[in-house]
Amino acid sequence: MAARAAARAGAGLTTIAVPEIALAVYAAALTSIMVNPIAAPMDFDSLLADKRYSGLLIGPGAGIGAATRARVLAMLNTGRPVVLDADALSSFKEDPAALFHAIVGPCVLTPHEGEFARIFDANGDKLSRTRAAAFRSKAVVVLKGSDTVIASPDGRAIINTNAPATLATAGSGDVLSGIVLGLLAQGMEPFLAAAAAVWLHGAAATAFGPGLLAEDLPDLLPDVFRRLHNPACSSSASRTPTL
Repeated sequence: MAARAAARAGAGLTTIAVPEIALAVYAAALTSIMVNPIAAPMDFDSLLADKRYSGLLIGPGAGIGAATRARVLAMLNTGRPVVLDADALSSFKEDPAALFHAIVGPCVLTPHEGEFARIFDANGDKLSRTRAAAFRSKAVVVLKGSDTVIASPDGRAIINTNAPATLATAGSGDVLSGIVLGLLAQGMEPFLAAAAAVWLHGAAATAFGPGLLAEDLPDLLPDVFRRLHNPACSSSASRTPTL
C-alpha cells in the first residue's frame, strides 16, 4: 500500500524491496510497481547504490530488530530523503540516540502515539512534544491522529484537522508514509511534503466516505489532485443521484 501510494503521489518508477521468499506474492499483487528481491545483505547495498532512487521508505512490515536497524542506518547514510515509519522507529526503542545521530539528510518520521512514546518524551501537550521531537531528531516529525501535528526542526509546526474518523483503519498509516515519499521523491521540501501528504490523506478519505479501507486510499489520490489543479473540476457531479 505504501508503494502504491508513493506512485499515485507522483514518485514515478517505484520499487519495493522484499525478502526473496515473498517475491511471488508481491509480484502477483503489484502490476505497476517493480519488485526487487533481497536475498543477501549485498543485494540491499546494491539497491541503495542505484542513484535513480530519489527517495527511500522503510518501516511498514519491516520487522523489529537488528536487521531493520541496519537497513535504516544504511538508508540514512545515503543522504537521500528518507521516510521512517512503524517498525523502523520501534527498532530503535533501546537506543533512539543512535537513530537521531544518523539523521544527516532530509528525513520524515511518521509515528503514531505508541511509536512516538518508544523513542521520544511523551510528556506534555501534543504540539510541544512534536516540536521538541523534531528538534531532537533533526527530522520532520508527523505525530499522527485526528489532529495530526507536523513539526520541523526549525520550529515550524502545522496542526492538520481534515482527517475523518474513517482513517482509523489498519494500514492507513502505511499509505500516508507512501504519499510523503512520493512528494519527497519529486524534490519537495520535507516539512511541506509531510504537511501536504497529511492533507491529501485526509482529503482522499473524506471523498470516499464510510466503509473506507486503507487499500482504497491510493486510488483516490488522482481525483484529489485533479480538484486541486482545477477547483471547478469537482467529483460531486458524479455523485448526484439520477431521479
